Amino acid sequence: MVFSSLIFLYAFLPLSLLCYFLCRSLRAKNVSLLVFSLIFYAWGEPKYVLLLMLMALVDWFCALRIENAAHTGGRRFWLIFATVVDLSLIGFFKYAGMVCSIFGTVPDFVARIALPIGISFYTFQLLTYVVDVYRGDAAAERAYWHVLLYAALFHQCIAGPIVRYNSIADELFVQRADGEEMSSGVRRFSVGLAKKALLANPCGELADAILLKDSVASDPALFLDNLSSLQGVTVLGAWMGMLAFMLQIYLDFSAYSDMAIGMGKMLGLHYPENFNYPYTARSVTDFWRRWHMSLSSFFRDYVYIPLGGNRCSPVRNIFNTFVVWALTGLWHGASWNFVFWGLYYFVFLMIERAFLKSRLDKMHVLPHLYLLFVVFCGWILFHFTDVRLGWTVVRGLFGLNGNALSDFISVTLLQNNVFLLLASVLACTPLVRNLSDRLADFSIWEGCRSSLVPVVLLLLSTCALVGESYNPFLYFQF
Repeated sequence: MVFSSLIFLYAFLPLSLLCYFLCRSLRAKNVSLLVFSLIFYAWGEPKYVLLLMLMALVDWFCALRIENAAHTGGRRFWLIFATVVDLSLIGFFKYAGMVCSIFGTVPDFVARIALPIGISFYTFQLLTYVVDVYRGDAAAERAYWHVLLYAALFHQCIAGPIVRYNSIADELFVQRADGEEMSSGVRRFSVGLAKKALLANPCGELADAILLKDSVASDPALFLDNLSSLQGVTVLGAWMGMLAFMLQIYLDFSAYSDMAIGMGKMLGLHYPENFNYPYTARSVTDFWRRWHMSLSSFFRDYVYIPLGGNRCSPVRNIFNTFVVWALTGLWHGASWNFVFWGLYYFVFLMIERAFLKSRLDKMHVLPHLYLLFVVFCGWILFHFTDVRLGWTVVRGLFGLNGNALSDFISVTLLQNNVFLLLASVLACTPLVRNLSDRLADFSIWEGCRSSLVPVVLLLLSTCALVGESYNPFLYFQF
Protein backbone atom coordinates (compact mmCIF):
# COMPACT_ATOMS: atom_id res chain seq x y z
CA MET A 1 0.00 0.00 0.00
CA VAL A 2 1.34 3.42 -0.91
CA PHE A 3 0.15 6.79 0.34
CA SER A 4 -0.96 7.78 -3.14
CA SER A 5 -3.24 4.77 -3.60
CA LEU A 6 -7.00 5.30 -3.51
CA ILE A 7 -7.47 2.56 -0.93
CA PHE A 8 -5.10 4.38 1.42
CA LEU A 9 -6.62 7.81 0.80
CA TYR A 10 -10.27 6.84 1.10
CA ALA A 11 -10.22 3.80 3.39
CA PHE A 12 -7.08 3.16 5.43
CA LEU A 13 -6.17 6.74 6.42
CA PRO A 14 -9.71 7.90 7.35
CA LEU A 15 -10.35 4.71 9.32
CA SER A 16 -7.02 4.98 11.17
CA LEU A 17 -7.72 8.62 12.08
CA LEU A 18 -11.25 7.80 13.22
CA CYS A 19 -10.08 5.00 15.49
CA TYR A 20 -7.24 7.14 16.80
CA PHE A 21 -9.42 10.09 17.79
CA LEU A 22 -12.10 7.85 19.28
CA CYS A 23 -9.51 6.64 21.79
CA ARG A 24 -9.33 8.70 24.96
CA SER A 25 -6.02 7.82 26.62
CA LEU A 26 -2.55 8.16 25.10
CA ARG A 27 -1.99 4.44 25.63
CA ALA A 28 -5.15 3.56 23.69
CA LYS A 29 -4.18 5.95 20.89
CA ASN A 30 -0.77 4.33 20.65
CA VAL A 31 -2.28 0.84 20.58
CA SER A 32 -4.49 1.98 17.71
CA LEU A 33 -1.44 3.43 15.92
CA LEU A 34 0.50 0.20 16.37
CA VAL A 35 -2.33 -2.00 15.06
CA PHE A 36 -2.80 0.13 11.96
CA SER A 37 0.96 0.37 11.42
CA LEU A 38 1.37 -3.41 11.46
CA ILE A 39 -1.62 -3.81 9.13
CA PHE A 40 -0.13 -1.21 6.79
CA TYR A 41 3.25 -2.95 6.69
CA ALA A 42 1.75 -6.44 6.39
CA TRP A 43 -0.49 -5.29 3.53
CA GLY A 44 2.37 -5.61 1.07
CA GLU A 45 4.63 -8.13 2.83
CA PRO A 46 2.86 -10.17 5.54
CA LYS A 47 5.83 -12.43 6.30
CA TYR A 48 8.33 -9.61 6.69
CA VAL A 49 6.33 -7.94 9.43
CA LEU A 50 7.79 -10.73 11.58
CA LEU A 51 11.29 -9.54 10.67
CA LEU A 52 10.41 -6.02 11.78
CA MET A 53 8.99 -7.37 15.05
CA LEU A 54 12.08 -9.52 15.61
CA MET A 55 14.52 -6.65 15.09
CA ALA A 56 12.50 -4.44 17.42
CA LEU A 57 12.54 -7.25 20.02
CA VAL A 58 16.32 -7.63 19.83
CA ASP A 59 16.93 -3.90 20.18
CA TRP A 60 14.41 -3.57 23.01
CA PHE A 61 16.15 -6.37 24.91
CA CYS A 62 19.66 -5.06 24.25
CA ALA A 63 18.74 -1.51 25.27
CA LEU A 64 17.47 -2.80 28.63
CA ARG A 65 20.68 -4.76 29.13
CA ILE A 66 22.72 -1.67 28.28
CA GLU A 67 20.87 0.45 30.83
CA ASN A 68 21.13 -2.21 33.53
CA ALA A 69 24.77 -3.16 32.87
CA ALA A 70 27.03 -2.62 35.86
CA HIS A 71 30.14 -1.67 33.90
CA THR A 72 31.19 -0.14 30.59
CA GLY A 73 32.28 -3.47 29.13
CA GLY A 74 28.81 -4.93 29.54
CA ARG A 75 27.15 -1.88 28.03
CA ARG A 76 29.51 -2.00 25.06
CA PHE A 77 28.89 -5.73 24.58
CA TRP A 78 25.13 -5.31 24.26
CA LEU A 79 25.55 -2.33 21.93
CA ILE A 80 27.82 -4.38 19.67
CA PHE A 81 25.47 -7.35 19.85
CA ALA A 82 22.45 -5.29 18.77
CA THR A 83 24.44 -3.60 16.01
CA VAL A 84 25.75 -6.91 14.67
CA VAL A 85 22.25 -8.45 14.66
CA ASP A 86 20.71 -5.45 12.89
CA LEU A 87 23.47 -5.12 10.31
CA SER A 88 23.62 -8.88 9.73
CA LEU A 89 19.90 -9.03 8.99
CA ILE A 90 19.93 -6.07 6.63
CA GLY A 91 23.12 -7.46 5.10
CA PHE A 92 21.51 -10.83 4.44
CA PHE A 93 18.28 -9.54 2.97
CA LYS A 94 19.72 -6.62 1.05
CA TYR A 95 23.35 -7.42 0.18
CA ALA A 96 23.69 -11.23 0.10
CA GLY A 97 23.31 -11.32 -3.68
CA MET A 98 25.87 -8.56 -4.19
CA VAL A 99 28.42 -10.28 -1.92
CA CYS A 100 27.89 -13.66 -3.58
CA SER A 101 28.36 -12.14 -7.03
CA ILE A 102 31.87 -11.07 -6.03
CA PHE A 103 32.87 -14.69 -5.53
CA GLY A 104 31.00 -16.16 -8.49
CA THR A 105 27.48 -17.32 -9.25
CA VAL A 106 24.68 -16.19 -6.96
CA PRO A 107 22.91 -19.25 -5.47
CA ASP A 108 19.26 -19.64 -6.41
CA PHE A 109 18.02 -19.33 -2.84
CA VAL A 110 19.89 -16.03 -2.48
CA ALA A 111 18.56 -14.74 -5.81
CA ARG A 112 15.01 -15.45 -4.60
CA ILE A 113 15.37 -13.35 -1.45
CA ALA A 114 12.92 -10.45 -1.62
CA LEU A 115 14.00 -7.12 -0.17
CA PRO A 116 11.79 -6.26 2.82
CA ILE A 117 10.15 -2.88 2.24
CA GLY A 118 11.73 -0.09 4.24
CA ILE A 119 14.36 -2.25 5.95
CA SER A 120 17.04 0.42 5.48
CA PHE A 121 14.88 3.03 7.21
CA TYR A 122 13.64 1.08 10.21
CA THR A 123 17.03 -0.56 10.77
CA PHE A 124 18.66 2.85 11.08
CA GLN A 125 15.89 4.03 13.40
CA LEU A 126 16.37 1.04 15.69
CA LEU A 127 20.12 1.62 15.69
CA THR A 128 19.61 5.23 16.82
CA TYR A 129 17.47 3.93 19.69
CA VAL A 130 20.12 1.53 20.97
CA VAL A 131 22.97 4.02 20.49
CA ASP A 132 21.02 6.81 22.19
CA VAL A 133 20.40 4.56 25.21
CA TYR A 134 24.10 3.62 25.25
CA ARG A 135 25.13 7.29 25.13
CA GLY A 136 22.68 8.20 27.88
CA ASP A 137 20.65 10.42 25.56
CA ALA A 138 17.49 8.34 26.07
CA ALA A 139 16.03 5.98 28.63
CA ALA A 140 15.39 2.38 27.65
CA GLU A 141 11.74 1.51 27.15
CA ARG A 142 10.39 -1.07 29.56
CA ALA A 143 7.56 -2.07 27.21
CA TYR A 144 8.53 -3.95 24.05
CA TRP A 145 5.52 -2.69 22.13
CA HIS A 146 6.73 0.89 22.60
CA VAL A 147 9.91 0.12 20.67
CA LEU A 148 7.89 -1.72 18.05
CA LEU A 149 5.56 1.25 17.66
CA TYR A 150 8.51 3.61 17.23
CA ALA A 151 9.99 1.41 14.51
CA ALA A 152 6.72 0.54 12.77
CA LEU A 153 4.90 3.90 12.57
CA PHE A 154 3.27 3.68 9.17
CA HIS A 155 3.77 7.38 8.48
CA GLN A 156 7.50 7.01 7.96
CA CYS A 157 8.45 3.37 8.51
CA ILE A 158 9.02 2.43 4.89
CA ALA A 159 10.54 5.54 3.31
CA GLY A 160 11.48 7.95 6.06
CA PRO A 161 12.30 10.48 7.15
CA ILE A 162 14.62 8.70 9.59
CA VAL A 163 13.33 9.71 13.02
CA ARG A 164 15.68 9.49 15.98
CA TYR A 165 14.20 7.97 19.09
CA ASN A 166 15.29 10.75 21.45
CA SER A 167 13.62 13.37 19.24
CA ILE A 168 10.16 11.81 19.36
CA ALA A 169 9.99 9.71 22.54
CA ASP A 170 8.28 12.40 24.64
CA GLU A 171 5.61 13.13 22.03
CA LEU A 172 5.06 9.44 21.40
CA PHE A 173 4.90 8.15 24.96
CA VAL A 174 4.59 11.05 27.43
CA GLN A 175 2.49 13.96 26.18
CA ARG A 176 1.03 14.71 22.78
CA ALA A 177 -1.07 17.67 21.65
CA ASP A 178 -2.96 15.74 18.99
CA GLY A 179 -5.29 17.57 16.67
CA GLU A 180 -3.91 21.05 17.32
CA GLU A 181 -2.08 21.09 13.98
CA MET A 182 -4.68 19.17 12.01
CA SER A 183 -5.17 21.94 9.44
CA SER A 184 -1.42 22.34 8.88
CA GLY A 185 -0.98 18.57 8.65
CA VAL A 186 -3.78 18.13 6.12
CA ARG A 187 -2.35 20.93 4.00
CA ARG A 188 1.16 19.44 4.08
CA PHE A 189 -0.19 15.99 3.20
CA SER A 190 -2.25 17.32 0.28
CA VAL A 191 0.75 19.22 -1.12
CA GLY A 192 2.82 16.04 -1.00
CA LEU A 193 0.05 14.02 -2.61
CA ALA A 194 -0.25 16.55 -5.45
CA LYS A 195 3.52 16.57 -6.01
CA LYS A 196 3.39 12.79 -6.30
CA ALA A 197 0.26 12.31 -8.40
CA LEU A 198 0.35 15.39 -10.61
CA LEU A 199 4.09 15.83 -11.15
CA ALA A 200 6.31 12.93 -10.07
CA ASN A 201 4.28 10.17 -11.75
CA PRO A 202 4.05 11.90 -15.16
CA CYS A 203 7.77 12.76 -15.01
CA GLY A 204 8.53 9.11 -14.25
CA GLU A 205 6.44 7.93 -17.18
CA LEU A 206 8.27 10.34 -19.48
CA ALA A 207 11.68 9.18 -18.22
CA ASP A 208 10.72 5.52 -18.68
CA ALA A 209 9.42 6.17 -22.19
CA ILE A 210 12.78 7.59 -23.23
CA LEU A 211 15.35 5.79 -21.05
CA LEU A 212 13.83 2.35 -20.33
CA LYS A 213 11.97 1.14 -17.27
CA ASP A 214 14.02 0.00 -14.27
CA SER A 215 12.90 -3.61 -14.67
CA VAL A 216 14.06 -3.62 -18.29
CA ALA A 217 17.30 -1.69 -17.83
CA SER A 218 18.43 -3.92 -14.94
CA ASP A 219 17.82 -7.20 -16.79
CA PRO A 220 21.23 -8.62 -17.87
CA ALA A 221 19.56 -10.79 -20.53
CA LEU A 222 18.38 -7.63 -22.30
CA PHE A 223 21.71 -5.81 -22.16
CA LEU A 224 22.41 -5.75 -25.91
CA ASP A 225 18.86 -4.65 -26.72
CA ASN A 226 19.02 -1.97 -24.03
CA LEU A 227 22.39 -0.76 -25.26
CA SER A 228 21.11 -0.48 -28.81
CA SER A 229 17.97 1.32 -27.66
CA LEU A 230 19.89 3.90 -25.61
CA GLN A 231 22.42 4.47 -28.39
CA GLY A 232 19.54 5.48 -30.63
CA VAL A 233 18.12 8.09 -28.23
CA THR A 234 18.59 11.57 -29.66
CA VAL A 235 20.55 14.29 -27.87
CA LEU A 236 17.30 16.11 -27.11
CA GLY A 237 15.74 12.88 -25.87
CA ALA A 238 18.68 12.04 -23.60
CA TRP A 239 18.62 15.45 -21.93
CA MET A 240 14.83 15.41 -21.62
CA GLY A 241 14.72 11.86 -20.25
CA MET A 242 17.35 12.50 -17.58
CA LEU A 243 15.77 15.84 -16.67
CA ALA A 244 12.45 14.03 -16.18
CA PHE A 245 14.14 11.44 -13.94
CA MET A 246 15.97 14.15 -12.00
CA LEU A 247 12.66 15.88 -11.34
CA GLN A 248 10.85 12.62 -10.59
CA ILE A 249 13.24 11.39 -7.92
CA TYR A 250 13.12 14.65 -5.99
CA LEU A 251 9.37 15.17 -6.34
CA ASP A 252 8.65 11.52 -5.56
CA PHE A 253 10.81 11.28 -2.44
CA SER A 254 10.06 14.75 -1.09
CA ALA A 255 6.35 14.11 -1.68
CA TYR A 256 6.54 11.01 0.52
CA SER A 257 8.31 13.02 3.23
CA ASP A 258 5.68 15.78 2.96
CA MET A 259 2.88 13.25 3.41
CA ALA A 260 4.65 11.56 6.34
CA ILE A 261 5.29 14.89 8.08
CA GLY A 262 1.70 15.96 7.39
CA MET A 263 0.21 12.80 8.89
CA GLY A 264 2.46 13.18 11.92
CA LYS A 265 1.23 16.75 12.45
CA MET A 266 -2.37 15.55 12.34
CA LEU A 267 -1.61 13.49 15.46
CA GLY A 268 0.75 15.92 17.20
CA LEU A 269 3.95 14.12 16.12
CA HIS A 270 6.75 16.16 14.60
CA TYR A 271 9.04 14.35 12.19
CA PRO A 272 12.21 16.06 10.94
CA GLU A 273 12.28 17.90 7.66
CA ASN A 274 13.94 15.82 4.99
CA PHE A 275 14.40 18.27 2.09
CA ASN A 276 15.12 21.97 1.76
CA TYR A 277 14.92 22.63 -1.99
CA PRO A 278 18.23 20.87 -2.76
CA TYR A 279 18.23 21.80 -6.47
CA THR A 280 18.65 25.45 -5.47
CA ALA A 281 21.97 24.68 -3.76
CA ARG A 282 25.20 26.40 -4.80
CA SER A 283 27.60 23.50 -4.21
CA VAL A 284 27.67 19.76 -3.59
CA THR A 285 28.35 20.49 0.07
CA ASP A 286 25.22 22.65 0.21
CA PHE A 287 23.22 20.07 -1.76
CA TRP A 288 23.84 17.38 0.83
CA ARG A 289 22.78 19.72 3.59
CA ARG A 290 19.44 19.98 1.82
CA TRP A 291 18.88 16.49 0.33
CA HIS A 292 17.63 13.61 2.50
CA MET A 293 18.71 15.52 5.57
CA SER A 294 17.71 12.82 8.05
CA LEU A 295 20.07 10.34 6.35
CA SER A 296 22.94 12.85 6.12
CA SER A 297 22.61 13.73 9.81
CA PHE A 298 22.47 10.02 10.72
CA PHE A 299 25.78 9.29 8.99
CA ARG A 300 27.30 12.45 10.48
CA ASP A 301 26.32 11.68 14.09
CA TYR A 302 26.48 7.89 14.12
CA VAL A 303 29.36 7.16 11.71
CA TYR A 304 31.46 10.21 10.80
CA ILE A 305 31.88 11.73 14.28
CA PRO A 306 32.47 8.36 16.04
CA LEU A 307 35.20 7.65 13.46
CA GLY A 308 36.90 10.87 14.48
CA GLY A 309 35.14 13.40 12.27
CA ASN A 310 37.43 16.29 11.47
CA ARG A 311 39.20 16.20 14.82
CA CYS A 312 42.01 14.09 13.47
CA SER A 313 44.79 14.17 10.90
CA PRO A 314 43.91 15.29 7.35
CA VAL A 315 44.55 11.78 6.02
CA ARG A 316 42.28 10.19 8.63
CA ASN A 317 39.62 12.81 7.94
CA ILE A 318 39.67 11.92 4.24
CA PHE A 319 39.32 8.26 5.19
CA ASN A 320 36.38 9.03 7.50
CA THR A 321 34.65 10.95 4.72
CA PHE A 322 35.37 8.15 2.25
CA VAL A 323 33.74 5.58 4.54
CA VAL A 324 30.64 7.75 5.01
CA TRP A 325 30.10 8.24 1.29
CA ALA A 326 30.79 4.62 0.39
CA LEU A 327 28.16 3.64 2.98
CA THR A 328 25.79 6.34 1.75
CA GLY A 329 25.95 4.87 -1.74
CA LEU A 330 25.66 1.30 -0.48
CA TRP A 331 22.65 2.21 1.68
CA HIS A 332 20.74 3.17 -1.46
CA GLY A 333 21.02 -0.22 -3.11
CA ALA A 334 22.88 -3.53 -3.41
CA SER A 335 24.63 -2.69 -6.67
CA TRP A 336 28.04 -1.28 -7.50
CA ASN A 337 26.60 1.71 -9.32
CA PHE A 338 25.26 2.98 -5.98
CA VAL A 339 28.69 2.64 -4.39
CA PHE A 340 30.20 4.53 -7.32
CA TRP A 341 27.44 7.13 -6.94
CA GLY A 342 28.38 7.70 -3.30
CA LEU A 343 32.09 7.93 -4.13
CA TYR A 344 31.27 10.27 -7.02
CA TYR A 345 30.00 12.77 -4.46
CA PHE A 346 32.96 12.06 -2.18
CA VAL A 347 35.31 13.22 -4.97
CA PHE A 348 33.40 16.47 -5.49
CA LEU A 349 33.22 17.12 -1.76
CA MET A 350 36.98 16.69 -1.47
CA ILE A 351 37.56 19.04 -4.40
CA GLU A 352 35.26 21.63 -2.87
CA ARG A 353 36.93 21.30 0.50
CA ALA A 354 40.38 21.69 -1.05
CA PHE A 355 39.78 24.85 -3.08
CA LEU A 356 36.55 25.02 -5.09
CA LYS A 357 34.03 25.92 -2.36
CA SER A 358 35.74 29.21 -1.47
CA ARG A 359 35.69 30.22 -5.14
CA LEU A 360 32.04 29.24 -5.62
CA ASP A 361 31.01 31.37 -2.63
CA LYS A 362 32.24 34.47 -4.48
CA MET A 363 30.15 33.80 -7.61
CA HIS A 364 26.45 34.15 -8.36
CA VAL A 365 24.86 32.11 -11.17
CA LEU A 366 27.74 29.78 -11.99
CA PRO A 367 27.61 27.82 -8.69
CA HIS A 368 23.96 26.88 -9.34
CA LEU A 369 24.77 25.70 -12.88
CA TYR A 370 27.75 23.73 -11.62
CA LEU A 371 25.67 22.02 -8.92
CA LEU A 372 22.82 21.16 -11.28
CA PHE A 373 25.19 19.63 -13.82
CA VAL A 374 27.01 17.56 -11.18
CA VAL A 375 23.72 16.28 -9.76
CA PHE A 376 22.29 15.68 -13.24
CA CYS A 377 25.25 13.46 -14.16
CA GLY A 378 25.10 11.78 -10.77
CA TRP A 379 21.51 10.68 -11.37
CA ILE A 380 22.66 8.90 -14.53
CA LEU A 381 25.02 6.81 -12.42
CA PHE A 382 22.24 6.27 -9.88
CA HIS A 383 19.59 5.32 -12.43
CA PHE A 384 21.44 2.56 -14.32
CA THR A 385 22.64 -0.43 -12.34
CA ASP A 386 24.76 -1.39 -15.34
CA VAL A 387 27.36 1.37 -15.56
CA ARG A 388 27.86 0.68 -19.28
CA LEU A 389 24.30 1.76 -19.97
CA GLY A 390 24.79 4.90 -17.93
CA TRP A 391 27.96 5.72 -19.88
CA THR A 392 26.02 5.28 -23.10
CA VAL A 393 23.52 7.90 -21.92
CA VAL A 394 26.37 10.26 -20.99
CA ARG A 395 27.79 9.91 -24.49
CA GLY A 396 24.32 10.40 -25.94
CA LEU A 397 23.99 13.77 -24.21
CA PHE A 398 26.69 15.09 -26.50
CA GLY A 399 25.90 13.09 -29.63
CA LEU A 400 28.90 10.79 -29.21
CA ASN A 401 26.88 7.64 -29.97
CA GLY A 402 26.34 8.82 -33.53
CA ASN A 403 22.83 9.74 -32.41
CA ALA A 404 20.84 12.52 -34.02
CA LEU A 405 20.34 15.91 -32.40
CA SER A 406 16.56 15.41 -32.42
CA ASP A 407 13.78 13.70 -34.31
CA PHE A 408 10.01 13.91 -34.66
CA ILE A 409 9.37 11.74 -31.58
CA SER A 410 11.69 13.76 -29.32
CA VAL A 411 10.27 17.08 -30.44
CA THR A 412 6.70 15.81 -30.01
CA LEU A 413 7.46 14.51 -26.51
CA LEU A 414 8.93 17.87 -25.57
CA GLN A 415 5.94 19.77 -26.94
CA ASN A 416 3.51 17.49 -25.13
CA ASN A 417 5.36 17.72 -21.81
CA VAL A 418 6.82 21.21 -21.74
CA PHE A 419 4.26 22.51 -19.23
CA LEU A 420 4.73 19.42 -17.04
CA LEU A 421 8.48 20.00 -16.97
CA LEU A 422 8.11 23.71 -16.26
CA ALA A 423 5.64 23.06 -13.43
CA SER A 424 7.94 20.39 -12.01
CA VAL A 425 10.94 22.72 -12.12
CA LEU A 426 8.89 25.37 -10.35
CA ALA A 427 7.93 22.83 -7.67
CA CYS A 428 11.63 22.25 -6.98
CA THR A 429 12.03 25.88 -5.90
CA PRO A 430 10.61 27.79 -2.91
CA LEU A 431 8.84 30.34 -5.13
CA VAL A 432 5.30 29.02 -4.58
CA ARG A 433 5.84 28.60 -0.85
CA ASN A 434 7.30 32.08 -0.49
CA LEU A 435 4.42 33.61 -2.42
CA SER A 436 1.91 31.75 -0.26
CA ASP A 437 3.64 32.93 2.92
CA ARG A 438 3.60 36.54 1.72
CA LEU A 439 -0.12 36.33 1.06
CA ALA A 440 -0.75 34.83 4.51
CA ASP A 441 -1.40 38.30 5.94
CA PHE A 442 -4.61 38.44 3.91
CA SER A 443 -7.34 36.62 5.81
CA ILE A 444 -9.07 35.52 2.60
CA TRP A 445 -5.98 33.73 1.34
CA GLU A 446 -5.24 32.20 4.74
CA GLY A 447 -8.73 30.75 4.79
CA CYS A 448 -8.35 29.37 1.28
CA ARG A 449 -4.95 27.90 2.10
CA SER A 450 -6.31 26.14 5.14
CA SER A 451 -9.49 24.73 3.64
CA LEU A 452 -9.98 25.18 -0.09
CA VAL A 453 -6.46 24.42 -1.34
CA PRO A 454 -6.21 20.96 0.31
CA VAL A 455 -9.63 19.98 -1.08
CA VAL A 456 -8.72 21.11 -4.60
CA LEU A 457 -5.36 19.30 -4.48
CA LEU A 458 -7.03 16.14 -3.18
CA LEU A 459 -9.62 16.20 -5.96
CA LEU A 460 -7.03 16.85 -8.68
CA SER A 461 -4.79 14.10 -7.31
CA THR A 462 -7.71 11.68 -7.15
CA CYS A 463 -8.58 12.40 -10.76
CA ALA A 464 -4.96 11.71 -11.72
CA LEU A 465 -4.85 8.46 -9.75
CA VAL A 466 -8.12 6.98 -11.01
CA GLY A 467 -7.18 4.35 -13.57
CA GLU A 468 -3.48 5.21 -13.17
CA SER A 469 -1.28 2.10 -13.36
CA TYR A 470 2.01 3.98 -12.93
CA ASN A 471 2.27 4.86 -9.24
CA PRO A 472 5.59 3.72 -7.76
CA PHE A 473 7.56 5.10 -4.87
CA LEU A 474 11.20 5.00 -5.88
CA TYR A 475 12.66 4.86 -2.39
CA PHE A 476 10.68 1.75 -1.44
CA GLN A 477 13.52 -0.25 -3.00
CA PHE A 478 16.08 1.29 -0.66
